[in-house]
Amino acid sequence: MAHNKKYTLGELADLLHAKLLGDSQHEITGLATLGSAGPGDLSFLSNPAYTDQLASCKASAIIVEDKYADCCPHNVLVSSAPYVSFAHATALFDPTAASTATIHPTAVIHADASLGADVAVGAYAVIDANVSIADGVRIGSGCYIGEDSSLGKACVLYSGVKIYHGVSMGSGVIVHSGTVIGSDGFGFAFDGSKSVKFHQLGGIVIGDDVEIGAGSTIDRGALDDTVIERGVKLDNMVHIGHNCRIGEHTVICGCSGLGGSTIVGKYCVLGGGVGVIGHLSIADRVQVSARTLISRTISEPGMYSSGTGQMKTAEWKRSIVRFEQLDSMAKRIKALEKSSGSSE
Repeated sequence: MAHNKKYTLGELADLLHAKLLGDSQHEITGLATLGSAGPGDLSFLSNPAYTDQLASCKASAIIVEDKYADCCPHNVLVSSAPYVSFAHATALFDPTAASTATIHPTAVIHADASLGADVAVGAYAVIDANVSIADGVRIGSGCYIGEDSSLGKACVLYSGVKIYHGVSMGSGVIVHSGTVIGSDGFGFAFDGSKSVKFHQLGGIVIGDDVEIGAGSTIDRGALDDTVIERGVKLDNMVHIGHNCRIGEHTVICGCSGLGGSTIVGKYCVLGGGVGVIGHLSIADRVQVSARTLISRTISEPGMYSSGTGQMKTAEWKRSIVRFEQLDSMAKRIKALEKSSGSSE
């Protein structure tokens, strides 16, 4: 998407809290990677594997750590955390950051709903009874917000977001298209012949500065609330079951799923496609590699993985045969140890 934003390097140095080595009046009109950057672009280096691209990079300026400053042919912004600084720069050049605060004539807003100042509501959006919308909220076309829900200041709902009743959001929450928040948790009681629905009577509480990716689903609590704490980031197509609690600043990558009543600590990272069986706890600062199944509670921080590593199909098939033989092999070894008198 095009934009007409530009900054001098002096302005960027102040805004990004970086040290400028170069021309403070040089204008930056865009952002780019080291390989694709040209005149007028700002780029960055955070991965040492790309250090050899610095000398040939055509960017007007590059954000680097101090130790790489002499490797850059042009202007340099020195930062102790170049990737974080570049992330802040993306906010400065984001063409979607500003939108007009208008209420589209096709929007349906209940008379009992409360809207703050500078609120935008898109076409065919529906806001139900007793909904509270704080200042500066942006609601995209086709969104639905159920009764007794509330959105804090500067929340952004992209088109097609559905929020059921009794959902509470803090400030600065971003929800991407197609996400459903507050649907019933998967609760049923089997009476011997059929499943009887356990009606979900809880709500959802979402803290400040949470971002939820496209196509994700967050179930409401069965009795108590489902809770997503401050600063949590959920990727696309993540499922959070009923009564889960996700700790502050945890990141959950795409296509992961948490069973009901899972508790995840603070500052955790769950890789793509991770599955967590319900009613488990994960300690603070745990990292889980992609496609891992968490089947037991994790009580200590660290890196956890499950599954087998990548290999050619023929080798994998042979390994599966070996896996199936492990139990009988263990029994034979134990019998040999016993017969030789070496068993404890």
